[in-house]
Amino acid sequence: MPLLEAKGVTKRFGGLIAVQNVDYFIEPHTINAIIGPNGAGKTTFFNLLTGIYTPDEGKIIFDGKDITGLKPNWINRAGIARTFQNIRLFGAMTVIENCLVGMHPRLNIDLAQTILRLPAFGQQEREAQRRAENLLEFVGLRDKANEVAKNLPYGDQRRLEIARALASEPKLLLLDEPTAGMNPQESAAAMQLFRAVRDKFGITVLLIEHDMRVVMGISERVTVLDYGQKIAEGTPEEVRRNPQVIEAYLGRGSAASHI
Repeated sequence: MPLLEAKGVTKRFGGLIAVQNVDYFIEPHTINAIIGPNGAGKTTFFNLLTGIYTPDEGKIIFDGKDITGLKPNWINRAGIARTFQNIRLFGAMTVIENCLVGMHPRLNIDLAQTILRLPAFGQQEREAQRRAENLLEFVGLRDKANEVAKNLPYGDQRRLEIARALASEPKLLLLDEPTAGMNPQESAAAMQLFRAVRDKFGITVLLIEHDMRVVMGISERVTVLDYGQKIAEGTPEEVRRNPQVIEAYLGRGSAASHI
């Protein structure tokens, strides 16, 4: 059974069809990529998977359950976490506080326990602190736990976003252009981190990415969107040689020269 399956998903904004009749699936414990030119519908598709938008047509099945139309917090509780193209940290909070925020869907503390500081509250608070420290160690930010998030270098802010997403214990992690703005060394380190997310935690990874070195170097399966439609899908090498993909990126003349 696929971990996630989208069936005939369509999203319209007035007369614009941003995503059109897309069928898509992800196998568990794999690293996948969605690519395409600017305006191809990639981030809109992410927003449909995570409940920010509701499909006008079609349905989305995750872990055997229909999640179509659920609110983002319920989809997060179901096991899907994400990062954003534009970093969305709580800038005035510390690194470890950002990570702790990500654990909220998995905490089981009611208002009375919190106000009265009952033993269950203290136990979960200590456990959350320990888990946050471990996640920061995993992404290489343990020594910056008490720094204010907005003061981190750009690459570290990206790593913190991933740690915060991992804090919700997802089964599927969606990364929206996670290496944007990184230099080649930072991109290489990010690729190692994505592999470690899959290998250490068993989390399935889906990324939108424009850096083809990252896409071809890490993905087991690549899907290409253009004008909201899926035009190609397969291994990185199959997609690299696909004439429709070449045309979408480089133009019809370039596609003809590659056939």
